[in-house]
Amino acid sequence: MKLVDDLVTVVGKKNVITNKAKSLRFRKGYRSGQGDALAVVFPTTLMEMWRVLNVLHDNNIIIIMQASNTSLTEGSTPAPGYDRPAVVVSGSKIKDLQLINNGKQALAFPGTTLFELENKLKPLKREPHSVIGSSNLGASVIGGINNNSGGALIRRGPAYTELSLYVWIDENDEMHLVNHLGIDLGETPEEIITNLQNRNFDVNQVPATKRHGSMYQHEKVVRDVDSDKPIRYNSNPKELYEVSGSSGHVAALAVRLDTFPMDKKTQMFYIGTNNPDELEDIRRHIMTTFKELPVSGEYMHKDAYRLAKQYGKDSLVVIEKIGTGHLPQLFALKAWGERFLKPIPFFKNYFPDRLLQTLSHLFPNQMPKRLDDYYEKYDHYLQLKMAGNGIEEAREYLKSYFAKASGDYFEADANETSKAATHRYVTAGVAIRYQELKQDSIDILPLDIALASNEYKWFEHLPKEIEDKIEYKIYYGHLLDHVMHQDYILKPGVDAHKLKEEMLKILDERHAVYPAEHNVGHLYLASPDLVNHYKKNDPTNSFNPGVGKQTMSKYWGEY
Repeated sequence: MKLVDDLVTVVGKKNVITNKAKSLRFRKGYRSGQGDALAVVFPTTLMEMWRVLNVLHDNNIIIIMQASNTSLTEGSTPAPGYDRPAVVVSGSKIKDLQLINNGKQALAFPGTTLFELENKLKPLKREPHSVIGSSNLGASVIGGINNNSGGALIRRGPAYTELSLYVWIDENDEMHLVNHLGIDLGETPEEIITNLQNRNFDVNQVPATKRHGSMYQHEKVVRDVDSDKPIRYNSNPKELYEVSGSSGHVAALAVRLDTFPMDKKTQMFYIGTNNPDELEDIRRHIMTTFKELPVSGEYMHKDAYRLAKQYGKDSLVVIEKIGTGHLPQLFALKAWGERFLKPIPFFKNYFPDRLLQTLSHLFPNQMPKRLDDYYEKYDHYLQLKMAGNGIEEAREYLKSYFAKASGDYFEADANETSKAATHRYVTAGVAIRYQELKQDSIDILPLDIALASNEYKWFEHLPKEIEDKIEYKIYYGHLLDHVMHQDYILKPGVDAHKLKEEMLKILDERHAVYPAEHNVGHLYLASPDLVNHYKKNDPTNSFNPGVGKQTMSKYWGEY
């Protein structure tokens, strides 16, 4: 095929995959979703990326931009129903990272991961936007910006920048390279890309700009506990700007981001209660009266704690013993194992996960005694992490509050802090692991929702007709800004799609926004503001068409 030959000419034969079995892990979503693609292409430089995109554009090919493929809503993989052939363009091999202005900002490229950025900043005692959560999966920096990804860090807001270098196809179907990095790199695409790659500018004298490299005025927003609307969700019109929130409707080659000073001292306060209203009282007091905002405030329910101990132990052991640096390679190895073993009748589907689950029984209980003691006593837990002067502020308040309240708290040591945070993280994979062990005999329904900030009764109570269809409810999330993850393991025979419609009606009545911090992908209807953002970025509907349940036709089917 001439198209494939042209791509091979640009990137070399080893960087083009056409074999369907080998390309499956790039065409299949992390939780669900799968589509076809003529090829998966791996440019190794920004110049190769620019040339690949031109080849695809000249041949009227749908372009699916992909980095780490960690989307939970099918937002970074092909989908059925395209009116043109599609090619996946993976930026995972373009891992360059440039710290500018003495590390106060960073230039991240298509393959730069949050983990790599975090490690590069550590010697400077600075941090990126996010340092936990999806960073453990090898999530890319640009992927986070594309999705306005949220996260646990209360003081920093969603991933956001107004400073980027991206490829745009205009309404006349002409391709352009847009340089909004705020750095003079030349005029032509070739000049801009060459000067950026070769750092032909003073990295510590990059001029200031009126455009922002992070979500500004976030503290004022997140402290508004009286708002009758959600205060953090990734389709917020205030957070849609060019690459930010684009859902892959442009090809981002680089983003310029703010970095943040690392906290010198932190302390986790582990809180337990049987009354979720107490956690809301604590939230409201902290967000309205504390001088120092918390670093994070992570919630878990008793059932989530228990199921994560049972179905997330192997993940916790790997993260604690090996570290997060090797997780992307381990996920790739697991995907290779599934592909290799699938044709062999002796091995059932998801054999690697089934093996890991069996081996996890050989490891002793990983959870510290005080955390397990709270599991026995309480139904709801909050990991409240404070820094600097906020530590004493929280210490005095919690001592006074729990002198009268029914729950209790303790100040976690370093091991308890690490284990609690990792345990909370691995909870996100529990429903998937459970489904894999059941060999698809049951369905799961994962929802992430942003509740109105003033909703006092935030903990969910479902009507009996819905409750009877659910085997397990896994509740966890970011309590302080009312962003909750609610994963449901359904009883055998329950249709997840029908139940989802019923659940979303309830959420609509609560004026919730969903998804809160995952991309709409191919599972959710994009809001009108988000659709307008897509169309402005991509008038011809050439990049990642169909996300947000929109038309896949060229020019959005309007011409």
